[in-house]
Amino acid sequence: MKLAFIGIGNVGFSLANNLQKKGHDIIIAHSDPESNSIVNALQKNNHFKVMLPQQAVDASDIVFLAVPFNANEEALQTLQFTGKTLIDCTNPVGSGITHGLESKISGAEKVQEWAKDAEVVKAYTIYGFENLEDSNFSDYNVKPVMLIAGNDSRSKDRVATLNTDLGFETLDVGDLSQSLHLEHMTLLWINIVRANGHHPNFTWAYLEK
Repeated sequence: MKLAFIGIGNVGFSLANNLQKKGHDIIIAHSDPESNSIVNALQKNNHFKVMLPQQAVDASDIVFLAVPFNANEEALQTLQFTGKTLIDCTNPVGSGITHGLESKISGAEKVQEWAKDAEVVKAYTIYGFENLEDSNFSDYNVKPVMLIAGNDSRSKDRVATLNTDLGFETLDVGDLSQSLHLEHMTLLWINIVRANGHHPNFTWAYLEK
């Protein structure tokens, strides 16, 4: 598939690099191809293409949103998605590692407000970028799980396909409003790792019998 990335920092690059190695075409959406983030990304993987944001969206099958949450509205306000899948990889984190929207609404629902003509799916947020770089836990005969939420079943099926490429099992937790609970899982992971010093190379798993 052709995958466009709005944001190519730690999370965006980890996903883009991994998916490019799995055979997907990666397009970075950016208005300045000479920016430091673009130069750094291309130095690490020269298979990426760079296009202006709307051109990147138009050329892609799926769009990843991976900028800091506070930049989401500005990044999305001029773009037209015409029903394309938009994966929200962002989290509204407030001071003291709290929910940045006071848990009144999920960040993903705000993304849907700002990108009304997109089919938003929440994914790739419950872990740090380290587990997007390498999701392999083969020594334990179990795959990590990626929890996703969204209102459009077709879009969630497409994200599930990408999850398989990345080495994750998929658990669909329901409609987009469920993203609030995924964002709380993110805060838990951040508290454990970033605030309290636990190593980042751990994930959740889904066991069923």
